[in-house]
Amino acid sequence: MRLASPLALKISLKSIREGRQAQNIEQCFYEDYNVVSHIFRRTVSNDFYEGTRAKVFDKDNKPKWDPSKVELVSEEMVEQCFRNVNDEEWESLQLPNRSNIIIPKL
Repeated sequence: MRLASPLALKISLKSIREGRQAQNIEQCFYEDYNVVSHIFRRTVSNDFYEGTRAKVFDKDNKPKWDPSKVELVSEEMVEQCFRNVNDEEWESLQLPNRSNIIIPKL
């Protein structure tokens, strides 16, 4: 955990805590989609790409996280990752209607 992105650690903790509460699987999917969308869009931080650079491309294993410490990650940064993406061209997750799914009897 010492090597992980401080922002990713706080996002993961919030996601686990919220998932334990009264969320159903669809709510978890929507939430995870929003988080990943913000991470890929660099809404709050460049850490995903910095970690990829350090591990895959340069192989120096020395990512420069921003923020660099868990204590520097604000609640606002974490909360932003759980909000819907504010972009007219971005599509929200669309799950299929579950009433159409036929589950075979075993």
